[in-house]
Amino acid sequence: MALALGRGRAAVAERIALLGLRRNSARAWTELDDAELTRRYGGEPTATIASDLGRSCSAVYARARILDLTEGNPPEWSPWEDAQLVEGYRRGVPLAQIATLIGRPFGGLSSRAGTLGIVHANHPPDWSAQETARALELAEAGHRYTAIVDMLAREGFPQRTIRGFGLAIRKLGYGRGWGRAWTPEEDALLQKAYGEGTSLTPLRRQLGRTSGSLRHRAEYLELRGRHANRNGWRIGPDWTEAEEARLRADYGRVPTKLLAARMGRTKAALTSRANSLGLVHGYIRPFSDEETRALEIAFRTGVSIADLAVALDRKAMSLSKYATNHGYQFGRRPRRTVTLEALLAAA
Repeated sequence: MALALGRGRAAVAERIALLGLRRNSARAWTELDDAELTRRYGGEPTATIASDLGRSCSAVYARARILDLTEGNPPEWSPWEDAQLVEGYRRGVPLAQIATLIGRPFGGLSSRAGTLGIVHANHPPDWSAQETARALELAEAGHRYTAIVDMLAREGFPQRTIRGFGLAIRKLGYGRGWGRAWTPEEDALLQKAYGEGTSLTPLRRQLGRTSGSLRHRAEYLELRGRHANRNGWRIGPDWTEAEEARLRADYGRVPTKLLAARMGRTKAALTSRANSLGLVHGYIRPFSDEETRALEIAFRTGVSIADLAVALDRKAMSLSKYATNHGYQFGRRPRRTVTLEALLAAA
C-alpha cells in the first residue's frame, strides 16, 4: 500500500489511524507465520516483523505471547517505535492512536516519553510530566475521574476540578469508551489466560486494556466463571453467599473495623470484596447535587459543619475537607438540629 501511494509506511499507518480505519485482523495465523515469528522475534524490531507479515505491532506482540516467545515484561523499545512516539507527540496525535499504532499501553508511552524528554503538543501548560503520567496510569487502571482527582491531590499534586481534569486528559487523546476493537490475537490471549488460570494483570498491562475491558470481553466470550482462580490469589477463605449478603447489608452502616472483626476478615479483605461487588461506603460516596446545594445553604445560614454532617449522614472530617476544597471555611458555629430537607427548603 505504501509503495502504491508513494508514501512512507508510517505515514500510511498514521493516516489510517486518523481516519478511524484498521487493517483486517481476522486473517488467521498460519504455520509459516508462526515459524517466521518464532525465528525472528526478539532478534529484530517488532515493527519490521509486523511489516513483513502484514500485521499490526499489537497483533505480533499478542501472537508472541500465545507462542510463549516473550515474558510478562514488555520488550525493549525499537528505534522505529521511538520515532513514532517522538513524531506523534510533536504533532499532537491522540495517545490512543499512538498506543494502537505502536502496540503499547498508555503507561508505557508516558514512561518512554519521560525517558526521551519529550512533551505532547497538547500537554496542559500547568501540568507536570509526572502528574500527566500518574493521571494516565490511574485512568488506565479503571478509576473514576472523581477518584483520580482525589488520589492526585493526596499524592501532593495540585487540586484539580473534575471538569478541568476531564478536559485536560481528553485533550491528550485519552477517553473512556474510545472503542478500540478486540483482535482475534487478543481474544486468543484472553482465552489462554482463562484456560491456564494465569494472572490477568500482566495481560491487561500488555494489551493496554482496563480491567473492566477484560471483564466485559470475557463475558462476551463466555469465559466468566471459568478461570481456575476465580477469586484471585487471596490467602483467606472464599466468600460465601451468606457473608456477601451480610456485607451488602452492613457495609457503610457498621464501622468497617468492627464489621471485619465480627466476620473474621481483615479491613482490606472487606473493602476489596465490597469494591468487587460494586458497593459504595456511605462516608466516601460521591456528593450529589442536593448535598452540594445543602453545603452552600448551610454556609450561608450559619449551620455548623458537625450538624451538617449529621444531616447528610457523613463524617464531619471528610465533609470539612470537601467544604474547604470548595472554598467554604465554616469555623466555629453554634450547634442546632437540621435535616437535609429543611436545608433545601430554606433556599
